[in-house]
Amino acid sequence: MKRGVSYRLSTLRFPLLALLAIVATCPTFAEERPNVLLILADDLGYHDLGCYGAVLYETPNLDRLAEQGLKFTEAYAACTVCSPTRAALLTGKYPARLHLTNFIPGGQIPQESELLPPDWTKQLELEQVTLAEALKAEGYVTGHFGKWHLNHDKKYRDGRPGDPGSQGFDDVLTTHKPSRNDDPADDAHHTVQITDRTVDFITRHQDQPFFGYVSYNAVHAPIMESPEGVAEWKRRIESDMAKRHPGYAAMIATMDREIGRLIAHLDSLGLAEETLVIFTSDNGGLESVSSNAPLRGGKGGNYEGGIKVPAIVRWSGKIEAGTTCDEPVSSIDWMPTILEASGIESASFGIEQMDGVSLNDRLHKPEAELGREALFWHYPHYHSGGATPHSAIRAGRWKLIETYEGGMVELYDLETDPGEATDLAAKRPEIVERLKQQLNGWRDEVDAQRPVLRK
Repeated sequence: MKRGVSYRLSTLRFPLLALLAIVATCPTFAEERPNVLLILADDLGYHDLGCYGAVLYETPNLDRLAEQGLKFTEAYAACTVCSPTRAALLTGKYPARLHLTNFIPGGQIPQESELLPPDWTKQLELEQVTLAEALKAEGYVTGHFGKWHLNHDKKYRDGRPGDPGSQGFDDVLTTHKPSRNDDPADDAHHTVQITDRTVDFITRHQDQPFFGYVSYNAVHAPIMESPEGVAEWKRRIESDMAKRHPGYAAMIATMDREIGRLIAHLDSLGLAEETLVIFTSDNGGLESVSSNAPLRGGKGGNYEGGIKVPAIVRWSGKIEAGTTCDEPVSSIDWMPTILEASGIESASFGIEQMDGVSLNDRLHKPEAELGREALFWHYPHYHSGGATPHSAIRAGRWKLIETYEGGMVELYDLETDPGEATDLAAKRPEIVERLKQQLNGWRDEVDAQRPVLRK
């Protein structure tokens, strides 16, 4: 674990950003250019918050955040596992375009598998312009606190290419998930430590624009929490509850408490109206510890339980409190949203067109149209949860999943069947054909890597 590394933008690897560093020494800010807090949970399922219908888990602070801002009911992670979604958050691009399509370093390939996954990229490549670099070049101070998981290994150290300090972050704390030998009573998942560092960062930089990327390890396995917290939830759980893991419930409660402490500190400094706060998760919930019902599946697969996530946005005075938005949105949308809210033109950084779209119109007017035809997913890998290589598309109410082994195609009407219980592929071949054409065109456009037959 490494703390407090500062990096000059001029030390980055391409001349354009070095030039922008000179400009950034004397920035001119718009009156409403916001601070940004991007808060990411790990493996938090769609229904794991009270405001998203959780029966057992209690999340009063995140529920309050939703009451104070906008809740997305159709938000998705860019991938069904963590590293690709994290790359999408920081670049605005589909993981397939980045060729970063699995968690780093990847899982085992079953010996009996029909296919071999492609030779994918096992880090966020340095030539990608990140959200942190773009904001830093415009005068923001930037901080990364928590899980990184975007370099080829987790041996983080100050100044190493591919670690947060070389991707635009001034102030850095990197954390790992605990081993099963760690003391569960000693902040095993670093939830308190991550919050402490973020609180300190905000305090020190309250008088200048800041971007804090707060990346909690919770609620990723191993499921470890203080004995007192676990005991409290054991008393509450009834035997017929679908979600009945007391350790998981305690981890959610701790994360919610710490996010509440973070937001309370921000508000105590009078920064609520000056700060855009975004909360979401990197993928759907892990089925072995929690139920994603009524959604089907979980982490590692492209059914809704694996990719649908909570997403809450607050910007007091700018976003109407207590609103909801039912437009499908994705992790790829947060970077263009933040840049537009900050008055920053992505084209000025030489950024290739991002796959995401800005949600700012939706934040201020939830009924506004995004003008996007479809969202896409591509996971050409095997997952320990049982999923095999697949791609998917959601266009309006329709979702198509194509499995590479055997070429099986599934079609679901998410408007009437959000739990994906009834496959309509045989009954609606015309929709299958249209969506397959869209999916094929997208894979070609982003140069998606496909698995190959095992020889």
